Amino acid sequence: MTALRRTGRALYRLLAAIGLVTVLVMATPIVTWWAQAYAGPIQQPNGDVLILLSAAGDDQYGGISYSSYWRARQALLAWQTGGFRKIVISGGGGPGILNFLLGVGIPRDAMVAEWRSTSTRENAIETARLIQNLPGKKVLLTSDFHMYRSLRVFRKLGIDAAPMAVPDVLHSAEHWNGRFSAFETMLIESTKIVYYRLRGWI
Repeated sequence: MTALRRTGRALYRLLAAIGLVTVLVMATPIVTWWAQAYAGPIQQPNGDVLILLSAAGDDQYGGISYSSYWRARQALLAWQTGGFRKIVISGGGGPGILNFLLGVGIPRDAMVAEWRSTSTRENAIETARLIQNLPGKKVLLTSDFHMYRSLRVFRKLGIDAAPMAVPDVLHSAEHWNGRFSAFETMLIESTKIVYYRLRGWI
């Protein structure tokens, strides 16, 4: 077999695999099932302290990212209906998510924030510091795709929190033009879960 023929067969197999993945992502509910498995039950528990994890960094104008927006929106609803006394915001994304919540009417003295953490594990470490004098039931709010890993990281560090998953990937997967980006998000998150398991962080 010539080198050209071997290259052709390898390319054919690669394109076939890409085509199969594309069909699975675009024409089946596989991304939705995947996100549901990571999110667990979508529920709105009441509590005393709402732990809100920010997502990607703010843009150059201080605007929040797509995932941070969905989390902030859910935090507002939780504040209005869940009986919370404090919101603890953790994440190195910048103050955009705090400014958003201020803009929709949540008092500044009801929020505690830190921008030093750059990973989920650092979120948990910094949050543990912030909540050490905050009694009551803790609720962890983050995106559906992120809940599996973040909840286990927090519990590994001794923070017992009830999950409040935000339909982020689940929302994107409802529309065909959002399914491939949702698939990429799930693939990246799955890689991070493997890494965290290898490090013993979950």
